[in-house]
Amino acid sequence: MLKLKGTLGIEDFYKIIFENNPIEIDNTVFKTIEDSFNFLKTFSENKTIYGVNTGFGPMAQYKIANSDRIQLQHNLIRSHASGTGNVIHPKYVKAAMLARLNTLSLGNSGVHRSVIELMSSLINKNIIPLMFEHGGVGASGDLVQLAHVALVLIGEGEVFYKNELTPTKEVFKKENLQSITVSLREGLALMNGTSVMTGIGIVNTINTRRLLNWVILCSSAINEIVQAYDDHLSEALNHTKKHKGQREIAQQMRMYLKDSKLTRKREEVLYNKNPQVGVFEEKVQEYYSLRCVPQILGPVLDTLNSTESILIEEVNSANDNPIVDVVKQQVYHGGNFHGDYGSLEMDKLKLVVTKMSMLAERQLNYLLNPNLNNILPAFVNLGKLGLNFGMQGVQFTATSTTAENQMLSNPMYVHSIPNNNDNQDIVSMGTNAALITKKVIENAFEVVAIEMITIVQAIEHLKTQEKVSSKTKKLYDAIRQIVPVFTEDVVMYPYVNKVKNFIMNHENNIV
Repeated sequence: MLKLKGTLGIEDFYKIIFENNPIEIDNTVFKTIEDSFNFLKTFSENKTIYGVNTGFGPMAQYKIANSDRIQLQHNLIRSHASGTGNVIHPKYVKAAMLARLNTLSLGNSGVHRSVIELMSSLINKNIIPLMFEHGGVGASGDLVQLAHVALVLIGEGEVFYKNELTPTKEVFKKENLQSITVSLREGLALMNGTSVMTGIGIVNTINTRRLLNWVILCSSAINEIVQAYDDHLSEALNHTKKHKGQREIAQQMRMYLKDSKLTRKREEVLYNKNPQVGVFEEKVQEYYSLRCVPQILGPVLDTLNSTESILIEEVNSANDNPIVDVVKQQVYHGGNFHGDYGSLEMDKLKLVVTKMSMLAERQLNYLLNPNLNNILPAFVNLGKLGLNFGMQGVQFTATSTTAENQMLSNPMYVHSIPNNNDNQDIVSMGTNAALITKKVIENAFEVVAIEMITIVQAIEHLKTQEKVSSKTKKLYDAIRQIVPVFTEDVVMYPYVNKVKNFIMNHENNIV
């Protein structure tokens, strides 16, 4: 059980979201929450505080009577629970809830402790609010999507419970849960923040790191298959560049290939022998998709690390309005709900994920084209050329999916559309950015899955199972558990989907 104290890291998200570890709220958090709530309750008497005794957005000019304050919060929640489109997978919603819970636990929101208690119970019991993709513009927070969370907390709406969509009231009755106490600004505090884009974004970074590790392994295996020279991976060469990411990628590939019997030393083949020929039969240097992997994946790694850092800063920040400051005995109005940090990072992340899908697609094409590799039959066809098709059909899928990623890589960060009577006259579209990035990542896994099947078929053709590195051999064995050797043409989509599911749901720990 993980104890929540107001600070979360990537590892905590992984344990809670991917491993379903329960959380426990530290007593210091409850003390902070109660101090914040009590201060705001006292401070807001005879004062005008946005969201406590005023309307919202452009209707903030309207004073709300004390007798209507609670109704105001319920009205806000119900009216904004207006999402449409595809349902967001519960895993991402759970991450958003965790992000919101952590933000509220900082004590800058003035919420009642019942909010913290119920949210933590829902997370621990995997009772996940129904949430939709469409609705968030990423400024004034993720108002629409978070309204669906708030709707559940007041005992309304629907939740995923034991993998089925069920009315909240029924689930609360079964689990003996009580809806939250709405006293001051609980509705606004739940909705007014960047937690959906941040939660989805953090899951995106976890999946991207998993994808990157598989791409590094595939890139290493292809270098083996074609018996590439290994000096492009050398420490000496890569340390002439100062970029940390490039150095780390090269080091990881050297580690993967350390016991390979297929990669070659340039000094043994070309430097000690100088054949007296006018034209070399073999390529002196490999194509870029093989030779430049550290330079291509290095920026991917550096971007991923930076994105992780910024999203963790966001999840450990107060992204609310107004901000309650108990120490200074003050309430500050501003724009911490604005999602520009998250939006920009998601755009950056989807760019590098798209680049990984492009790399995988080019490596796939290299394996499928005998005019490029000079060692494999067309489309790595292990059957009868002309009669059978090998991997020809799935190349179309990989190419199409990569093209979609390229189109989806256009930025959301600069797609601001004013709304809310122009109160929200410039917005981040951060939630859209996070959701599009999620799609790009899933697409990239599809391309890599096709590449992996092709790699093991290539190894099969070359009969090099005992010559590849131990890391590549484990990859070969893992994929062979899913996809049998095929010489005759088979229906490919079940195998592609199974491999995609495998690599999306497993760390690269087979190596």
